[in-house]
Amino acid sequence: NEGSFDFAFVDADKANLKNYHERLMRLVRVGGLMVYDNTLWGGTVVLPDPSSIQTTRRHAWQATVDFNKMIAADPRVDISQFAVGDGITVCRRIY
Repeated sequence: NEGSFDFAFVDADKANLKNYHERLMRLVRVGGLMVYDNTLWGGTVVLPDPSSIQTTRRHAWQATVDFNKMIAADPRVDISQFAVGDGITVCRRIY
C-alpha cells in the first residue's frame, strides 16, 4: 500500500503523532494530503509555561508542541495550520 493513499486524517493519541506522520509519509503519495487534528490546543501550544495545563494532560500537550516543531522543520511537506476548534494542520507531501 505504500504511496497509494491520496488523503489521511489523524485524530489520535498525541504521544504518537510523530510515529503516525512517519508511517503516513510512506503511505501517502507525493502530492497527497495528511491532516492532523487538535494541533493548536485552543492556542495553548504557544504558552511559554505549561503550568496552566492540567497535570494529567501535560504529556499530550508537550507531545503536540514537539510535533508542531518537528512538522514545521520537515522538508518533505508543505504545511498550513488553521485555527479552527483546537487547530488543524494540513500537510502536502512534496517528496
